[in-house]
Amino acid sequence: MKVFKFGGASVKDAASVKNVREILSHYNGERLCVVLSAMGKTTNALEAVADAWIKQDMAAITLLNEIETFHMDISKELNGAGSKQLKLIIREIRQLLQSAPPALYDAAYDLVVSNGELMSTAIVSDYLNLNGLTNQELDARKVLITNEAYRNARVSWEETSGKIRAAFDESNPEQFAPVTVTQGFIGSSTNGHPVTLGREGSDFSAAIFAYALDAGEMIIWKDVPGVLNADPRHFDDTVLLDRISYRDAIELAYFGASVIHPKTIQPLQNKNIPLYVKSFEKPEEKGTLIHSFEDQPLNTPCYIVKKEQVLVSVSPNDFSFIAEDGLHTIFGLLSHMGIRINLMQNSAISFSICIDDHPDKLNRLFKALSGDFRVKYNRGLELITIRYYNKKITDKIVNKRPVLLEQKSRLTVQLVVESQKSK
Repeated sequence: MKVFKFGGASVKDAASVKNVREILSHYNGERLCVVLSAMGKTTNALEAVADAWIKQDMAAITLLNEIETFHMDISKELNGAGSKQLKLIIREIRQLLQSAPPALYDAAYDLVVSNGELMSTAIVSDYLNLNGLTNQELDARKVLITNEAYRNARVSWEETSGKIRAAFDESNPEQFAPVTVTQGFIGSSTNGHPVTLGREGSDFSAAIFAYALDAGEMIIWKDVPGVLNADPRHFDDTVLLDRISYRDAIELAYFGASVIHPKTIQPLQNKNIPLYVKSFEKPEEKGTLIHSFEDQPLNTPCYIVKKEQVLVSVSPNDFSFIAEDGLHTIFGLLSHMGIRINLMQNSAISFSICIDDHPDKLNRLFKALSGDFRVKYNRGLELITIRYYNKKITDKIVNKRPVLLEQKSRLTVQLVVESQKSK
């Protein structure tokens, strides 16, 4: 069993879907689980629909019409007619938009946005079946079971693993196609409500399937040749990493490397399942292998840049020490507001955090803190992370910019600096 994950860029149009079929044809006869993301920028488009629905804005219907046209055009180009399953999904969304949205924003979000992957698999599954690649479509909501934490659901591993294994049971081979097409990003709560696993969560979905099925390997098909040591949009002369350890992959994903979802690695590591990151544009190339290379640390520095950062410094109004009760209050607010800390540092009388610049959340945070704390902040910053750093490369990347905050460990340095324009 192999598990493949194809992201939105790999199924963004009819030509891309044909390329997916071409890739799969090279694995003819093998048992495959194919996990798909929504097509192109569909998730963004559905987020706009959800926002309009929650505001009871009639623009929701207009936005949905655009999504329908986009998908129907692809379906007709591939299959000669619009997918019946696609039409059913669109009809159900229309009915949903005619009802009152749930009071909880995140629940309404998941009801709408979870349909992107369903539309994608409906089109791709039909195309594969019509073009010699027999497959069955599996609704991930029936097997991937979670709690009710909308937009960032937590997996119920035991129940999910059992349901996935049952769905792939080959005790009656005639009942099962060699290829199963399913959705990334989505699942269902124990109460049967649609949920999502967090933005870019399709990688994680594929890892869940790989874990449950004891897959021989998992491949993430990307629009890059593999895992690079830096984002080519920000750095010249990037280097392809042929192989990296699970630990390095986890660290890079945690610090913000966009090529792999942060939650993807651990399920694979727990069962020692190799993960390949390969190019769907050049599938014959070897890509990057992520496996148990813990005794083989990288010799190549890796760079991660998070833009649009805010450095927030908090200190008590009475000039007392930042003690455990104060930190408890601050962490409680951050957790309640869904604000992720990218870097933190404390001194005797202040506590500093680097976070993403979301103005609405920042305003709420500052207001909540203002009663007991003095708050200072700097915007327009970058958080630079270098794994396997040295002084020479650190000085080069900082490029004489003032460093507002610096944190070092044996292998990693993080620096908060003023932003500069990309190359």
